[in-house]
Amino acid sequence: MYYRGNYMDSGDAREMGFKRQRIMDQGSSYYATAPGSSYMYNPPPPPPPPSYSYHGQPPPFPVVRLRGLPFDCSETEIADFLHGLDVLDVLLVHKGGRFTGEAYCVLGYPLQVDFALQRNRQNIGRRYVEVFRSKKEEYYKAISNEVYDSRGSSVPRARSSDESKDLAEHTGVLWLRGLPFSASKEDIIDFFKDFELPEESIHITATFEGRPTGEAFVEFASADDSRAAMAKDRMTIGNRYIELFASSSEELEEAVSRGRVLEKPVDGRDPNEVTSILRMRGLPFSAGKDDIMDFFKDFALTEDAIHVTFLSDGRPTGEAFVEFASTDDAKAALAKDRMTLGSRYVELFPSSIEDMNHAVSRGR
Repeated sequence: MYYRGNYMDSGDAREMGFKRQRIMDQGSSYYATAPGSSYMYNPPPPPPPPSYSYHGQPPPFPVVRLRGLPFDCSETEIADFLHGLDVLDVLLVHKGGRFTGEAYCVLGYPLQVDFALQRNRQNIGRRYVEVFRSKKEEYYKAISNEVYDSRGSSVPRARSSDESKDLAEHTGVLWLRGLPFSASKEDIIDFFKDFELPEESIHITATFEGRPTGEAFVEFASADDSRAAMAKDRMTIGNRYIELFASSSEELEEAVSRGRVLEKPVDGRDPNEVTSILRMRGLPFSAGKDDIMDFFKDFALTEDAIHVTFLSDGRPTGEAFVEFASTDDAKAALAKDRMTLGSRYVELFPSSIEDMNHAVSRGR
């Protein structure tokens, strides 16, 4: 429970209940006044409250849902992930007494939801975190479920997260997370070799650059097959363990409609082919070109070869593109993958001049 500058891993449950009850009692008007910095975890000053009107309608409840959190994640790390925003409450979601990797965060006012969504797919530790809009009703339901779970519901507290997954409704579609970026449809077919899967049933998702995200959707012949395939949860492809989740045709169609499915390599290129350009992900937001040059101090780089990307509002994305003198240099530089810059480990990916220009032209 997070509140007024303190973090509770345990403590007086009445205080936790009182605070959340105040939020529920006050409803969507509790944030009408300007939020105070005492609710923030060591952040810079927040942006001023918005001056827009809702034309007589109450403003939306400012809550977001985070998914994919490390299973040892603390409220402090979540508040740090949302640095610069007024984090009024962090609700870690549990099932059967085990953390699910999801959390709800109540923010100071509605505009901050848009800022929080800009953190989508940024990292906490080695895990990238997805950020979604949520609703007041979903947040309240999560609180109710937490109370029910903690009091010893019909779902035993000793139930494992794997068993909790078994309770999910199956529709014949599974979502895979944690795939090697080099994983192909053939690798996934081999992973599920006990099932008859045509290539058309496998959909590897991609970024706007057309590069694999490490996720995929798989359509099985039936809901029974997808449920049986869950036995492969946390088994490995290469050196990566794969997480499996029950999904749906709607979620798959949404990914396809957004153009996020990598059916074949972009322009006939192998998306993992090394060129003379690398993309860096997970940089500290304070990192500058000098820091990146020092990170690659074994290579001859000029400031003009480094392109730090920014959001449309001028804030850094935590990513950069680096142009090396040759393909051989870029291949050698990949040895720095997952080494640290400051307190953050940095991921390196092969990229291209097209990807770099596209990111820079979008104000990223």
